[in-house]
Amino acid sequence: MTNEITEKLKQASDSLLMMSESEYPFEVFLWSNQAQEPMTAQKLLQLTGHSPETSVEEVELDYLFRNCAEEKEWHDEIQKQNVQKYHSLVKTLKDNLIDIHVYRIGTISIDVYIVGKTPDKDLAGISTKVVET
Repeated sequence: MTNEITEKLKQASDSLLMMSESEYPFEVFLWSNQAQEPMTAQKLLQLTGHSPETSVEEVELDYLFRNCAEEKEWHDEIQKQNVQKYHSLVKTLKDNLIDIHVYRIGTISIDVYIVGKTPDKDLAGISTKVVET
C-alpha cells in the first residue's frame, strides 16, 4: 500500500519545481513505522538530521501552494498547465495521506516537508526547498 502511495506522489510531483527565489524539485520520502506517535517538530528534526535548535514553522498545505496552484490572468499556457499539476499534486497528497502537516525548517534556505500518515502506519510525503531572503 505505502509503495503505491509513494509511486503516486512521485508521478504527481515529477517535473514540478517549488517556486521561490530559487526553484527546487520535489523529492518523495518514506519513513517506515514512524506513524505510531504523533508527528512533532522535534520528531521531524530528528528524522531529517537537523539540529534540535533549528527553527520550525508549521503552515497549511493550501498556504504553501497559494502562489503556484492558483491561475492568474497573466499566466501563459505553460504556467496554466503547471497550476493544474500543482492542483493534482495537492489532491494526490490529500487523497493518499492522512493527517497532513507542512513544516518549514530553518530560515533563508528553508527545507519544506509535507508529511502525512499512510494506512500502513508509515510516514510519507514530499520535501523541497524554498529560498526567502
